[in-house]
Amino acid sequence: MKSKSGIIVSFDVDFLKSVMSKMRIIFCLCCIVCVTFRVSAQEMWTLEQCIRYACDNNIQLKQRQLGVNQAENDLLQSRLNLLPSLNASGSFSSSKGKVLDQNTFTIVDGQTVNSLSGSVSSSITLFKGLQQKNTIDRNLYSLMAGIQNIEKLKNDLSINIALYYLQIIHAQEQLAVAENQLKLTTLQVERTAALVDAGSVPEGDLFEIQSQAAKEELQVVTAHNTLELARLNLAQLLDLEMRTNFQVVAPDFSNIGISEVSNSADDVFATAETILPQVKAAEYNLKNMEKQLSIARGYRSPALSLSGGYSTRYSSTSKMHDPVTFAEINYPLWDQLKDGVNSYVSVSLSIPIFNGWQVQTNVKNARLNLQNYQYELQLVKNTLYKEIQQAHADAVAALKQYVSASRAVTSMEEAFRYTEQRYEVGLMNFVDYSAAKTRLTAAQSDLLQAKFEYIFKTKVLDFYNGRPITL
Repeated sequence: MKSKSGIIVSFDVDFLKSVMSKMRIIFCLCCIVCVTFRVSAQEMWTLEQCIRYACDNNIQLKQRQLGVNQAENDLLQSRLNLLPSLNASGSFSSSKGKVLDQNTFTIVDGQTVNSLSGSVSSSITLFKGLQQKNTIDRNLYSLMAGIQNIEKLKNDLSINIALYYLQIIHAQEQLAVAENQLKLTTLQVERTAALVDAGSVPEGDLFEIQSQAAKEELQVVTAHNTLELARLNLAQLLDLEMRTNFQVVAPDFSNIGISEVSNSADDVFATAETILPQVKAAEYNLKNMEKQLSIARGYRSPALSLSGGYSTRYSSTSKMHDPVTFAEINYPLWDQLKDGVNSYVSVSLSIPIFNGWQVQTNVKNARLNLQNYQYELQLVKNTLYKEIQQAHADAVAALKQYVSASRAVTSMEEAFRYTEQRYEVGLMNFVDYSAAKTRLTAAQSDLLQAKFEYIFKTKVLDFYNGRPITL
């Protein structure tokens, strides 16, 4: 019975082991499928996709576009104002009592008088101090300035998106460094625990390295929170609903080219002032004010216009004489309309002589506005030059900082490798080992910061040179 019972028990254990093994395999496969599905469901955004999405959905850009559409309408209307006007009118009235017959200009008493009239008129301005032409030019410059303002806003969005995008990449690499440091420390915890169990090192060393591991766990949590905040900042800038699957594509920066900043700030400015939209917008606004001054001066000139009209009328009381008997008979509608035709053509000339000095005041104010926009153009150029100077200095400094940080990390890695070997054979205490590791981590963090500073600053300088922001 025992032997038989033992066989049965052995069989059950083997069966359970087989079932558990299969369940573990199924569980692993399910985990792989879930992870694969989650990765495939993640939205991987490139920098170009982020910029394109912002340009298509940004509310401020849409508002600016509405202003451009309105400027297009104003320009079209100013061109249509060159065409002659054409208006038609008609009226019908029924009166009783003492009524003035508009056809015979006599008083009709005791009858109902039905009257019908119609007219067509047209007029065109032949000359008005070139105000119409200058208005067209002014509206054209307003439209072009509005378009350039949209481009300026797009450029500002692109730079901000690139900055937030790189902050996400930087936060991801900082998180990877923190996780790697925690992994190394965890291995040291396991190793030290084994040495404590063997009696090779005191238990205090284990407590110290466990404390270090706890600190690095906090650093991992902090790095993860920084990454999530960076993602939130970019999503908000894009006006994108924050989702847990929002991810960005990390470009390969492992082989970024390190090169000196070749162009001087003056060279960059010479290119930027001819291509950047803020300068073009200021130039168009200045031309707008020049045309506004011309319009104000145009009110000093005489205005010459041509007009013409065509009209006819009908009255129910009108009579006509029979050509044979000379007796009064009814005057038919169509005959009255044909016989009552009246047409005219007139040319009018208006000469401004004195209007309370209003024209001169408007001219003076237009000159002041023109001078103000001249200052505005110079201010835009001065601001741009300062921005380029700063960007150039930042790029040069970022290059130096990156090169220095690279050398520092290389030296720190060699030093830490030597320190780690000494610590493993017991020639160095944990305090010195932890200090060396902290210095290495700080150097790696400085290198990451310097790398992304260098990338961003050089991209900004390239942008001022007329190259789009790409990674």
